[in-house]
Amino acid sequence: MSSVRQVNIAIIGAGGVGKCFLSQLVALAQRRPSPKLVLCYISTSKKAVFSDDYSAIGIDNALSALASSSQTPLALSNLVTYLAASGSKTVLVDNTSSTDIADAYPSFLKSGISIVTPNKKAFSGSYKLWQDIFGASAQSGARVFHESSVGAGLPVISTLKDLVETGDEVTKIEGVFSGTMSFLFNSFAPTSGSGGKWSAEVKKAKELGYTEPDPRDDLNGLDVARKLTILARLAGLEVESPTAFPVQSLIPKELESVSSGDEFLEKLPEFDSQMEETKVTAEKEGKVVRFVGSIDVAAKQVKVGLEKFDRSHPIAALKGSDNIISFYTKRYGSNPLIIQGAGAGGEVTAMGVTSDLLKVLAQLS
Repeated sequence: MSSVRQVNIAIIGAGGVGKCFLSQLVALAQRRPSPKLVLCYISTSKKAVFSDDYSAIGIDNALSALASSSQTPLALSNLVTYLAASGSKTVLVDNTSSTDIADAYPSFLKSGISIVTPNKKAFSGSYKLWQDIFGASAQSGARVFHESSVGAGLPVISTLKDLVETGDEVTKIEGVFSGTMSFLFNSFAPTSGSGGKWSAEVKKAKELGYTEPDPRDDLNGLDVARKLTILARLAGLEVESPTAFPVQSLIPKELESVSSGDEFLEKLPEFDSQMEETKVTAEKEGKVVRFVGSIDVAAKQVKVGLEKFDRSHPIAALKGSDNIISFYTKRYGSNPLIIQGAGAGGEVTAMGVTSDLLKVLAQLS
């Protein structure tokens, strides 16, 4: 039997991932009655539900309680104090992409509050924040897990940690880290057939919900750069930030400053020839172009951008919006360890968060 009888759960964020996580939490609490999981705090940016005596909020009706609540969220410093005073082991589940919350992680961890999150900002921000987060965790014993910050529910971070911690030597990490970019290039430059015009494929990706509301937020490469920053640091490189290495943007210079995503899509067809030329150049070599990230651990080089691959290469053969991450290591030799599958979506991202929560519960008991 677990020695910890109750674990308090505090959730920030009830959007796409947050809703999926809540439904998984309902099932988890039913499947694993011990330790008892007590939802004591839940908030969005504008509303919150909590009480002075930490009484349980029904997990299955938390969203409706939140919708009808007149309470406002506690300031982050006050939330740290509130959770630390509960008298029970506590886990903060941050389902946001907030920089402010990420910056507060060391304070939560120092106070003994464990964290599980898909928030990339905390682990790809300044190198000092990275050090402060893991320093605070080591100091207090509170845990921090962030599997879903790279590759949603794919076991990318846990696999890399296992490789490093068992003494393997990781020499290179390479892959397609963005579901959006995967979808775009699989339809723009397929391994068979001709594919569509670049601007038409970007428009289609937006209509299908694969891109951010402003597609430039995907096309600037920063999302991939954040994920690479996290993996490079886990592999032992002291990468200062996602802008500390070459990141190729696919936004034409002339469209960087247009006022909206709609205006960007409207004007993008004028620049189709640039991407078409890139595609044709690769085709003449019998290859296809893909948007990839790579980390050369030995040379300490990280980069994000377009690369050409043989049509038979696993990266070229991806389907839909799948991600693929290849780990080249001393143990695995010339055949990399490959992780492939859905790298985006509320359910799989929440699965990574739920899996992290299970890791924390195992270590608290």
